[in-house]
Amino acid sequence: MNKDLIAIFEYLEREKGIKRDIVIAAIEDSLRAAARKSIKGIGDTVTVQINPKTGEIDVYAQKKIVEKVVNPHEEISLGDAREMEPDCQIGQLLEISVPPQDFGRIAAQAARQIITQKLKGAERDVIYEEYRHRSGEIISGTVKRFIRGRTIVVDLGKVEAILPERNYPKLERYNIGEKVQALLLEVRDTDTGGAEVILSRSHPEFVSALFVQEVPELHDGTVAIEKIARDAGYRTKIAVRSFDSKVDPVGTCVGVRGTRIKNVIRELNNEKIDVVPYSDDPETLLENLIAPVEPKKTKMSEKKVFMVVSDEDYPTVIGKKGMNARLIGQLLQREIEVQKMTEYQKLLTVQMAEFSDSPDPSLDERPKIEGVSSLIIESLVGAGYDTLRKVMKAEPAEIPVKVPGVNYYDLADKILEQIRKKKG
Repeated sequence: MNKDLIAIFEYLEREKGIKRDIVIAAIEDSLRAAARKSIKGIGDTVTVQINPKTGEIDVYAQKKIVEKVVNPHEEISLGDAREMEPDCQIGQLLEISVPPQDFGRIAAQAARQIITQKLKGAERDVIYEEYRHRSGEIISGTVKRFIRGRTIVVDLGKVEAILPERNYPKLERYNIGEKVQALLLEVRDTDTGGAEVILSRSHPEFVSALFVQEVPELHDGTVAIEKIARDAGYRTKIAVRSFDSKVDPVGTCVGVRGTRIKNVIRELNNEKIDVVPYSDDPETLLENLIAPVEPKKTKMSEKKVFMVVSDEDYPTVIGKKGMNARLIGQLLQREIEVQKMTEYQKLLTVQMAEFSDSPDPSLDERPKIEGVSSLIIESLVGAGYDTLRKVMKAEPAEIPVKVPGVNYYDLADKILEQIRKKKG
């Protein structure tokens, strides 16, 4: 019995999940190729058989029985053939046993190369079979070693997975032997013909998968995560909706006393998570995302959101290094611009002064301002602002004093908008 070969079979079956018949086929192919290269007179018709139970190797070369040998690599004389098979006849093919130990150094090297190649392919197939349909799932493993700096090799049991440095937050640190959970991002081919499992802890879907683990209503479809944006290691924003009017989507994800969301936050090493109600209406979704802040002014187009907030609310809406505003923009799929109220008012004042010097004769006519009632127009005229130019040249503090109840900046905003439309 070839105990070494049997041990290899058992190891590959147990540790790599590669079936014995695949291993045997790989070795048979390698020995067949090696035999052709190293044994003279063996010809191309080589048969290699390995006993799966004992590991014994039998190698045969087929030769045609002829009267007179012309090509000794493929032919054998009738006399020589009958020494091995007395009843054989001319024209038959005779299988000649070739001792494997005669393969030599070249044969062994060739066998190793082909076996390695075949087994890599077999191992890749095993990886694909087990993991290719599990993309988006959370996988648990153990940190085995580090390569190329901070890229982590994670032991999943039968295979090793890769957690690239870019795929986990910069603030996270791991030690060899430590347990780690991550999202199975993809299974991809390698340059050497194998396959590798790629993990991620920084992908937004990792947070989604963690919530699905904690929230049964997400798993059964009662509640859904409609949108998610993440700055890994710092903050995640999630917009959720409920398909059952009796179920509060935000409360469901947060859990009683925050138990559900706390488990997710703990796994993310205290990353901040904001959960808000989802709306198909972008303006309503924006209100939900910045609540309890109430914007003083909002303009939204297909590509951009312009928002004015009070000076006190500005830091909250922007967030550290603009992170909060950036995540809001990602969820809305629009570029977002936030301005302080004092800055916006200064800008309006400057623009009003600039436009008031325009030679446009319509500025010297009786004021007509879209969105402003006729009563306010009459009050402005009665207070001496009988042309649009006079309104525009007024100081911000003048009009509210002379026309109580009128906000200069609201008025300025409407006037400037009207002028832009006329010019555009």
